Amino acid sequence: MITIDKPIETEVNLDHLTPIAWKEVNRALVKKAISEFSHELLLEPKFLRKEKEWGHYVLASNTPGVTYEFKAKRRSLDHWHIDEKTLLKKQNGIPTVIDAIHFVLEFKDILGIPDDMLPTYLEEITSTLSGAAYKYHNKNITSSMLVQGSFQVIEHAMTEGHPCFVANNGRIGFNIEDYNKYAPEADNSFQLIWLAGHLSKATFTAVKGFEYKSLMQKELGVATIAKFNDVLESLGLDMESYVFIPVHPWQWHNKIAHVFAADIANQDLVFLGKGEDLYSAQQSIRTLYNKTNPGKLYTKTALSILNMGFMRGLSPYYMQSTPSITAWITELLEDDKYLQETGFMMLGEVATVGYRNFNYEVLGKTNAHNKMLSSLWRESPKSKIKANQEVMTMAAFLHMDKDGSSLLVELIKSSPFDTSVWLKKYLHCYLSPLLHCFYTYEMVFMPHGENLIMVMENHTPVKVLMKDITEEVIVFNPELDLPEKVKRLYTETSDKMKVLSIFTDVFDCFFRFMANVLAEHGRYPEELFWKLVADCIYTYQKEHPELEEKYIKYNLFESEFDRCCLNRLQLNNTKQMLDLADPIESLQFVGTLKNPIAEYSSKTVQVSAMSNI
Repeated sequence: MITIDKPIETEVNLDHLTPIAWKEVNRALVKKAISEFSHELLLEPKFLRKEKEWGHYVLASNTPGVTYEFKAKRRSLDHWHIDEKTLLKKQNGIPTVIDAIHFVLEFKDILGIPDDMLPTYLEEITSTLSGAAYKYHNKNITSSMLVQGSFQVIEHAMTEGHPCFVANNGRIGFNIEDYNKYAPEADNSFQLIWLAGHLSKATFTAVKGFEYKSLMQKELGVATIAKFNDVLESLGLDMESYVFIPVHPWQWHNKIAHVFAADIANQDLVFLGKGEDLYSAQQSIRTLYNKTNPGKLYTKTALSILNMGFMRGLSPYYMQSTPSITAWITELLEDDKYLQETGFMMLGEVATVGYRNFNYEVLGKTNAHNKMLSSLWRESPKSKIKANQEVMTMAAFLHMDKDGSSLLVELIKSSPFDTSVWLKKYLHCYLSPLLHCFYTYEMVFMPHGENLIMVMENHTPVKVLMKDITEEVIVFNPELDLPEKVKRLYTETSDKMKVLSIFTDVFDCFFRFMANVLAEHGRYPEELFWKLVADCIYTYQKEHPELEEKYIKYNLFESEFDRCCLNRLQLNNTKQMLDLADPIESLQFVGTLKNPIAEYSSKTVQVSAMSNI
């Protein structure tokens, strides 16, 4: 008798794809697209008339008869604050539905998207919309409620993604089941899969105090280690010839099991099973927080999905130098009295494991197939704070709830301080140490919202924790003594490009949005915000007169600076928007931006005066 197996039914949750949610997220994304593409001078809305503080604008597309009308305020750094409720699309003069995919197609020639890249970019837009609809449908927690939220509640409540990029939640490679399991906003816990990699291809590296056996005992526990060793012994393999490798479940099922099939067949890779602890994906989707024991390390794994211009792998070659970079930065900065005073700390990437697939190395070390099987362990924020302190992502300072209420404004209201004092404390925690690292060491980071963990007391910033320090740190100073494994951080470039690390990454990619939130929702004039920024810089400079030559060389009060265009990079090549071998030279600049603190340059401390301080 022949029996036919019944297919396994898997429940797929698509409740978020409703007409109401879809309409709302399309309108929001088109608003953002007009704002950011206009900021980058890709689009040029035509001014019609002024109405109080609002300007009325119209934007004509490449498609005959299609226009977009809206009200907007033009703020510092050429920021377009568009009133979403006023956004109106017309076709031959008749109002019609606003659709983000249609918008991209209507402007594709102006946006300059290559034909071979257009399908991928449209897929990223669609995926971003789907994720936004999920958040719209499921995220009902208000900003006032989030003020009292825990670290992970806030982390998973974030809705916007990168503030500059329009297509910022592509995650191409996930199906709908994967999304529900592994997307940060879905907030589901999962176990890691563990493999054993033969030492002929796998390399474990760590800083002092995180050696292999002690790390595994802390992260896995004696019972799980014994279970995994039993697997190796049952196959007649030498335990001492292998290292354990944590792998994201998606990566195992979708990449490792077939791309590394030869290694598995030859027992260079051995499937061990799942670990006991439950993990939660952070906003940086391949960084995983241990929910079972928050005091344990973050685990960051390769995750070969296409997201915001890159395949999110991890290089086994870079992994070998990562702990050395952590050790060098820690040693360089740990005795710095000013950084101690500001509370600026790094979340050290203390151990790594990388596995090389020799079959693909002929394609080049930067090829995505050579970044599929690596992991690193990073210090947990919980290890860096006191009992009376809480932590949250700095991205929270730009967060708006479904009703349009600002978390930043609610945090300030709940603190003991007025807006100006609160912001001064924030700038001292965040901007001052960045200035110090830049002027003292000529070392810069990638200090955007998701890369910073804010340490809070009474809803007020008291210090910051910087993460992603080994992948996104750049050293400009040729005089710094860099160990061999740290030399990859050094980049030679112009003085103009060096100072753009502050102008672009801090001013344009974060403060521009923060100033707008404060002005629009906190009724705090952006001029006051930028004056506080200027005051923060002057305070630092007065406290460190020995660096006066650097202040002149890298003048943060220049009247204008080059406009760096991130979306142009992604539009040009959404699969790899930067040459990772030379990322600075890959950047695109169009025109300049008026520096919002330039008007305070009359307060510049003269060299002669500073010499007497």
